[in-house]
Amino acid sequence: MPTRPGLLDYIEGYFAAAPLPDARIEPVGSLDVPIGDPSWPYPARPRPGGGAVTVADVQAAVALQEDAGLPAALEWIPERAPQATAAARAAGLTVEELPLLVVDDPVQVLLPAGVRLYLVGADDPELTHYQRVAAIAFAHPGGRAEVREAPPDDSSEAAGRTAVLRERIAAGRTVMMVAVENGEPVAVGSHQPVDVDGTEISEVVGVATLPRLRGRGLGAGVASALVAHARETADMVFLAAGDDDVARVYERIGFARIATTAVADRRPPAG
Repeated sequence: MPTRPGLLDYIEGYFAAAPLPDARIEPVGSLDVPIGDPSWPYPARPRPGGGAVTVADVQAAVALQEDAGLPAALEWIPERAPQATAAARAAGLTVEELPLLVVDDPVQVLLPAGVRLYLVGADDPELTHYQRVAAIAFAHPGGRAEVREAPPDDSSEAAGRTAVLRERIAAGRTVMMVAVENGEPVAVGSHQPVDVDGTEISEVVGVATLPRLRGRGLGAGVASALVAHARETADMVFLAAGDDDVARVYERIGFARIATTAVADRRPPAG
């Protein structure tokens, strides 16, 4: 693994390289704006060495994204681009700061008895079902409430997301796992490996458990398995946690906090 002082450099390199197979990069002031398929959008990010992020930079990036049919979105590491927070807020975006963690001393976490874990193939006919598990979980981030499963999304946007995901799985750019209990998917997650100048780095993303089944260690078990799989080839594995409580779960399975990641979009402020 790279030494700790260089971790943020590797993570920034990851985010710069990740969109390249899918999007053209448009420089806008101090920001790089990936323009590609709206089914798999990438946020604008500060360009390393590009100088301070200004309000005008954010406004121009958002205009470019919206003209391309993409969501207005900006991400950055505040420890590396401290001006971006104020600039994004001044441009009318909602900013959320999340814990950024890297695998330090991984701990194997077993899934509960009766739950089986599967590696998802690109041709898996249940892929849209797994995506619905994630959608339900992220729509209800707190507690263990009984939540009725959402009906299948038959929109062209949903079909596009599934098609892109199948392509990414087939190419090895997304590795997806699903936990199944009594024949039904109950938790999912992925990691996304990227080669950064000869060093493979992977980000764990989309770990989600159905709300009624939280508190059983399903998410931790899926995340642990994803880390083990990623570390077979990756030199570094990292993630952004949804909040401090989620970060503590990841710390218990061997992640360590190293910084913060900030996301900005047009969501209304909480509360």
